Amino acid sequence: MILRSWEKSDRPKISEIICRSISHHIEEKVIEKLKVILKEVKEKGDEAVLRYTEEFDHVRLEIKDLRVKPEEIERARHTCKKGFLSSIKKASENIYKFQQRSVPRSWIDSTKDGVMGEIYKPISRVGIYVPGGRYPYPSTVLMTAIVAKIAGVKRIVICTPPNRDKQINPYTLVAADLIGVKEIYKVGGAQAIFSLTFGTESIPKVDKIVGPGNIYVSLAKKLVYGYVGIDMVAGPSEVLILADEVANPRFIIYSLLSQAEHDPESKALLVTPSDKIAEEVDKKLPSFPIILVKGIEEGIDLINTYSPEHLELHIVNPWDLIGSIKNAGAIFLGGFSPTVIGDYFAGPSHVLPTGGWAKFSSGLGVSDFMKRVSIISYTEQGLRKNAKDIIKLAETEGLGHHANAIKVRLGRITNDGKKGNGRKENCGD
Repeated sequence: MILRSWEKSDRPKISEIICRSISHHIEEKVIEKLKVILKEVKEKGDEAVLRYTEEFDHVRLEIKDLRVKPEEIERARHTCKKGFLSSIKKASENIYKFQQRSVPRSWIDSTKDGVMGEIYKPISRVGIYVPGGRYPYPSTVLMTAIVAKIAGVKRIVICTPPNRDKQINPYTLVAADLIGVKEIYKVGGAQAIFSLTFGTESIPKVDKIVGPGNIYVSLAKKLVYGYVGIDMVAGPSEVLILADEVANPRFIIYSLLSQAEHDPESKALLVTPSDKIAEEVDKKLPSFPIILVKGIEEGIDLINTYSPEHLELHIVNPWDLIGSIKNAGAIFLGGFSPTVIGDYFAGPSHVLPTGGWAKFSSGLGVSDFMKRVSIISYTEQGLRKNAKDIIKLAETEGLGHHANAIKVRLGRITNDGKKGNGRKENCGD
């Protein structure tokens, strides 16, 4: 489906593609259903979790089945196909190397007034949601749990849906075992998010929940934000490809197909100034949207408006455009850097902002599993030097006791609350 940016008749469809968020009507209907599930899980714990697992995943579990047992992990090791462990180890090494470079650094600096700084502390307990519906995602285990471990998170809990044989995908279990995550629960969907938020008899309450999922999982995370922290409200996978006339159309086609296969709601879009490229791709993928633009500059403007999760640049000298791209979750430069590399192997987390969130947020990183704490230590001399300005600001806002908290340290308020003469001995202890 080729759309031309300069054709008035095509503009409404292009606008619909760019503004791809789900309708408020659909979101409201889903949230109303989720509120019922939330209330049940919060009040009835495991009983509600088991009931919704049977309803949505069509598997009847008992409480003793919820947590994955060590023997299940051991059995999974012998089930996985030859070569998987070697490949996933290489991917893990790349992720470790990349993420360790982005660890935020604490700092302390002495000034004339005292000592200032920031220290980073890991979040204590993190819940990771690993999808398991249409396809298993052992890669998501690596892209989340490794990052959490580098941040120093002590307790990492994974929730992922079971199959009808009451089992978790063996590749997911092996990936978790490889990086040392042993606490895994057989629960998926919104009930998993609510379990991690409030805790049940079997599943612990956590402080933050991360990981991708379907619309029910994403909106469940949105609903519990405030009870716990969340990474983002992630929607279906998406890729935008900007290609010029020298691009290889076969590379483009398979990049589009690779992201489209995640989910029926996934978004895969080609933007190009080349009629030839548009026509060749349209022959193979007639249902995929292709937007013809007048030039690369217009394509960049469209990218920044769309703010894609994944952006592939199939153009001459793609590095020249980096400075112009303001909004994208991850950028893949050149025909030999498909999004799939980022999905599995390169090192950055594949948990990325979708639905236009790249305008104001980033992909999952080490700092998402940490808290930044400010450190302030003024000397008496530093306080006295700056007291006048601090008092002025406090009094301007009408906050008298804020001002008094400074004045008392200057001896201007005596122990009985009266104004003092400013001598040090009137400060009191």
